[in-house]
Amino acid sequence: MTTRVHISLRGAVQGVGFRPFVFRLASEIGLNGWIKNSGQGVFIEVEGDRNDVDLFLCRVRAEKPRNAFISSFEYCYLDVLGYSSFEIVGSESSDFKVAVILPD
Repeated sequence: MTTRVHISLRGAVQGVGFRPFVFRLASEIGLNGWIKNSGQGVFIEVEGDRNDVDLFLCRVRAEKPRNAFISSFEYCYLDVLGYSSFEIVGSESSDFKVAVILPD
């Protein structure tokens, strides 16, 4: 069964290679959708077989880039849209910004 999930990540998830990591992982698993930065963190949508989507949800947290820190991982299942590829899309600007400072 094909499903789509929207994921919101907060924490140290920008500037640590998170978007390329997610792109490679989604491509490896065979999922379609997108990832983008926002002032509030990172947003991801993936679409594919339900088992593959669930595997992606587990692996994003377990295999994240070494310098990434996830303070919030929220997701919800949505109606399928029929994405045909996975893309890194332009960043979303926002008046509200959350900054996480990593130690040296």
